[in-house]
Amino acid sequence: MNMEHPQGRLVVVSNRLPVVLEQNAHHGWRAKPGSGGLVTALLPVLRDRGGMWIGWPGTSVEDPDGIKTALDSASKDAGYTLHSVPLNKEEVHKFYQGFSNEIIWPLFHDLQSHCSFDPSYWRTYIEVNRRYAETVARHSREHDFVWVHDYHLIHVASELRQLNVHTQLAFFLHIPFPSLDIFTKLPWRFQLLRALLEYDLVGFQTLRDRRNFIQCARTLLDDVTVQGKGQVVTMHAGGRTLRLGSFPISIDYNAFMKHAASPEIAALASDLRTRLPNRQLILGVDRLDYTKGIPERLEAFRNALLRYPDLLERVRLVQVVVPSREDIPQYSELKTRIERLVGEINGQFTRPSGWVPIHYVFRSLTRSELLAYYRAAEIALVTPLKDGMNLVAKEFCACSIEEESVLILSEFAGAAAQLQNGALLVNPYDRDGVADAIYTAFGLPPAARRTRMRRLRRTIREHDIFWWVDSFLRAAIAKDLSAFPLPPDYVPQDSFTETVS
Repeated sequence: MNMEHPQGRLVVVSNRLPVVLEQNAHHGWRAKPGSGGLVTALLPVLRDRGGMWIGWPGTSVEDPDGIKTALDSASKDAGYTLHSVPLNKEEVHKFYQGFSNEIIWPLFHDLQSHCSFDPSYWRTYIEVNRRYAETVARHSREHDFVWVHDYHLIHVASELRQLNVHTQLAFFLHIPFPSLDIFTKLPWRFQLLRALLEYDLVGFQTLRDRRNFIQCARTLLDDVTVQGKGQVVTMHAGGRTLRLGSFPISIDYNAFMKHAASPEIAALASDLRTRLPNRQLILGVDRLDYTKGIPERLEAFRNALLRYPDLLERVRLVQVVVPSREDIPQYSELKTRIERLVGEINGQFTRPSGWVPIHYVFRSLTRSELLAYYRAAEIALVTPLKDGMNLVAKEFCACSIEEESVLILSEFAGAAAQLQNGALLVNPYDRDGVADAIYTAFGLPPAARRTRMRRLRRTIREHDIFWWVDSFLRAAIAKDLSAFPLPPDYVPQDSFTETVS
């Protein structure tokens, strides 16, 4: 595709800034560079175009001058400008913990029983989105390209239009978009839909997410038409014309692969394997969250040990859980449930030889530790109940240097649309099905493993995080949307075929 990117500066707007603020003993602030694929991918674009990043600095401490000084200093090092949106404790509670994570997060992951539809959350959500919009309006120019990220900030475009800002606005939803029957449970469904129509380009992770959005718009709004097919289509609704695209987010494949191949990681992985002789390592890595399906995965592993005695003393599940939101009762209860299950299963199956079936890790891993686990594991068990994409699956494949590993992947992860040709797809609610997949992966011959893993790695290498940024920015201005066919290995999630017998 020989198309230019949108002209003008790139203005990235997200819930959090790409830096971590630390307050020292003398009450001064220091901004440390953040990490992650999104920052890595957007950094060269922001530097080339003189862009900016707008977001919350991560603290409710009121020290605007000190925070501004720290961000100005960090901006010089980053090569682009950082602007903060201050939030007080009540706003953090009602906007972030409340509307964003007690309403949108569970609802969009098909778990509406976890929702708390408090009207005060909605009011604060709108107020905070307006403040973000005011910050964008204050610092942006007419020809800038404003790219808003994720469910926290759906209303930014609507607020910007009310401020008479008519620059090009784009939005990417990093989590799933729910089906009509789920979405209609949201008391503010009409407002949220109309807010999304104020963007010029709306990106989703998968075709299913885009299809769900179109179905909701057609059912709940008048005069909605959609034209085109492929990765990007055109929608006419509410007197506006916008583009809708499917842009599966990815990772910096080369960075993961090269680090995983380094002597340091090779030595750590070798040490792990030495401590597990004649046993296949099954790996699960998840943030503590009820969408990740960790209890369901543990029950399926128990099922596999019961139904397939060949696995006894020949596999070990390493389940890493990264702490998250432990101060919220639902998450504290989830942690207790996981630990109880681990104790039960270990008590049921531990052998006098010293074999313990589950090694449980509850802490954040360093990057080196994580990559060593990826490289040492023969099987990855990635089974969320619902996920926008799931980058753990892609990171595992990128780090599988020997290409003799197997990926077991939930069909409800967005990544399944891209990776279904090499992964063993499972329904995470199906204990027998996941247990069967574990046994199938355990017995898969090396040649079959290599064939599958090579397919996975090729797909991720060709569609990495830089492809994602490039395709999104090009889609904003392309005159001919037929230049955006779907990747040949990209399959709609309702077209999956059975992969485990």
